[in-house]
Amino acid sequence: MHTTRLTVLGTVFAIGLVAGIASISVIGGAQRAAPADAACGTSATPQVRTTLYFGLARPKGSVSELEWQLFLKDEVTPRFPNGLTVWEAEGQWRGQDGGIGHERSKVLLLVHPDTADARAALQTVIAHYRKSFEQESVLWETARVCAATSS
Repeated sequence: MHTTRLTVLGTVFAIGLVAGIASISVIGGAQRAAPADAACGTSATPQVRTTLYFGLARPKGSVSELEWQLFLKDEVTPRFPNGLTVWEAEGQWRGQDGGIGHERSKVLLLVHPDTADARAALQTVIAHYRKSFEQESVLWETARVCAATSS
């Protein structure tokens, strides 16, 4: 994703931040702290929901489905083996010239403990994606959540 696209996406997500719902970080930019812990009660555990937005366009072509699957298998799953969710998306933004741009993307959702190890693993995943697929940035959104599992 190009920086101008992230600016528009950041503006949309900033509405949630102002409401105290989420914090947004873009690797390569400033990181913000997440809001205070949610009261989860006795039936759930405080966790962090991290959503990463990976643009699929690159200077010469795009990231193929096979490349994405290998990245997921080799980089994400070993760092977050407890589970994840991925879906395809189509991003849209207004460029500096006023024109509307589009880009296919993958959205990765993870629910994990709020630990230094998890944050380091996220940063490693993002750094590897940026380097492997010639990306300027990856949008990183986090929110505190309560996770309940059935027995």
